[in-house]
Amino acid sequence: MRGVGGAPSSPQARVGARFFNSRGCVRISRVPHGLKRYYGRQDLHFITSSCYRRRPALGNPSFRTLFVRCLERVRARRSFALLGYVVMPEHFHLLISEPYRGTPSTVMQVLKQSVSREILKELRRATAGTPAHQLLAQLIVSTRSGKARLWQRRFYDFNVWSEKKKWEKLEYMHLNPVERKLVKHPGHWPWSSFCYYAYGDTKMLAMDPWPPPVG
Repeated sequence: MRGVGGAPSSPQARVGARFFNSRGCVRISRVPHGLKRYYGRQDLHFITSSCYRRRPALGNPSFRTLFVRCLERVRARRSFALLGYVVMPEHFHLLISEPYRGTPSTVMQVLKQSVSREILKELRRATAGTPAHQLLAQLIVSTRSGKARLWQRRFYDFNVWSEKKKWEKLEYMHLNPVERKLVKHPGHWPWSSFCYYAYGDTKMLAMDPWPPPVG
């Protein structure tokens, strides 16, 4: 059954409507500051990653769109299911499956490197005194080398093991821009999966079914 604009209805359509109306595991160690990652359970993963020193490196709308395009390419290359996302000025959230090869950690490494390379290249072209040039100065790690960093090194990964938790995380992501007072309605923030679920809008990105269809 399909909802408005061809989007899947229940329960996906309810994400738009609600705003207004025994497992085995593999433990991945060597994560900084005691963080633990659990892979191999067939869980979804709710991921949070922040820009370096929480600077608004994604404050420019064109950079947020660039992030989405990089995410689209990495999904195609790494073969994971993308169920939700939101790109904020200084951080992002993803809800993804484990990739066909590798782990969510390898997905994050490739995604962050790809976005960093493209955004820092744009910032280095900026004229002195412009907001972009000032942002680059805030991302400098070493004044001696001039090396800049776009991201904090680590990221946070929450295993999502139930349908209830999945929709909780989706709603949290979709309401994030509203809670931050960036917009009054989640549909006014194009850099999230809200419009896909509420209206079937795939202009930014289409989301993947979960669990994946058999056959």
